Amino acid sequence: MASIHIWPCFLLWTSISTQTTVPDTRVTCTFSEECVLPCRFQPRGDEVIHWLKQEVLIHSFQHGEQRTDHRQYLGRASIATHLVSRGDATLHLTGCGPQDRGRYGCHVSTSEGVEEANVIVRVEAPIQALSVELSRLSGFEEMKCTTVNVYPAPHVSWATDPPTSEALQPITRKLSDGNGLYIVDSRLRKLQSQSEITYICTVNSSYGSQAWTASVREREISGIEGEELTIPCKAPPYLHDSSLSWSFTNHSEPARILTYDSQSQQTSAFVPWEGRVRLDPLRVSLGDGSLFLARPERQEHTGVYTCVYSAPQITHTEKTEVNFITAATGERVLPPDSPRWWIVAVVIAALALTLTGILIYLKFRREQSVPSEIPEASSEMQPIKGITRGLCESSRLTTEEINRQSSTFHILSSASSATPEK
Repeated sequence: MASIHIWPCFLLWTSISTQTTVPDTRVTCTFSEECVLPCRFQPRGDEVIHWLKQEVLIHSFQHGEQRTDHRQYLGRASIATHLVSRGDATLHLTGCGPQDRGRYGCHVSTSEGVEEANVIVRVEAPIQALSVELSRLSGFEEMKCTTVNVYPAPHVSWATDPPTSEALQPITRKLSDGNGLYIVDSRLRKLQSQSEITYICTVNSSYGSQAWTASVREREISGIEGEELTIPCKAPPYLHDSSLSWSFTNHSEPARILTYDSQSQQTSAFVPWEGRVRLDPLRVSLGDGSLFLARPERQEHTGVYTCVYSAPQITHTEKTEVNFITAATGERVLPPDSPRWWIVAVVIAALALTLTGILIYLKFRREQSVPSEIPEASSEMQPIKGITRGLCESSRLTTEEINRQSSTFHILSSASSATPEK
């Protein structure tokens, strides 16, 4: 540790003597990879090499041997000793990380004096991928732009095509993990005033070395079952010589439909889509990768079709939800697992029950209003007690009726007694 404090004083004393300094060199190193810090000098033999970071000695070479003077660089810093005699004192750092950023100094002492070279080191974890998709997890629809394992934290911007007069107000979060890398999540509320609009997310690295763009567009169309359907997909004007892929999902894992290679201009369809889908080669070359679907069946082909244009650092995605109508009735056929079918079923069942109840009630009222007509043969079979109960419960004879019935009884009795005996 004492040598670390003595060394700056020694350098200050030697700087009074003959000294040669070259302009600063800027180096951008990739995260977790080897970083090379160049240093060239005029070989004169018996060289003593010292590498410093922010004026702190980290590595040295003297009398044919090298050593690491800072524990942060143990096992990571080295000089190619066989190249020193050729005037090469380049320092190699393995497993480069954010902690290796900064200003480094290469000091080579010879009998002729001191030669110095400064290296400005930047560390970058480049953008590897960028995605844009529709999210509904927050309770409303929003576009989400995401990239991971990036350093330093990049800049994110949004745009739409066609341009909108509404102010875009995205919310961007940049979170650092244990290694210092960033996870970037930028969200933009979906605009309700415009439909079939393209959302464009652009991410620029802090050093300006990269610019990634991802865009997405969504739509909904209807087709007639059994008739060829054109599912649109067009590349944005800034995307040229890009490859194209189509996939399909029906609330399950996505299934690949076909791919188009812009270099070979070859189209490859996957089973079971072979012979059922096609692209127009001329239209594809002009940026129109619309898919032609032959003989669609509502059970098999209702769902979401996704086309993706891809080129270096640029992707464009279009998602089209396809529903079908029947040619006979013209009614729209919902997907088999649509949550709306049960509502229709409940309404129909309720109407049927109501109509049945009304018919039963009307029939009952009609039967009550019409007097029952019992044939004589049937009336003879009625029990006597029923008649008696009816008289007792519902009839009350007047005095006149009683006298009339009594007279009738006496007349019948006299007639019976007057009949001569045989």
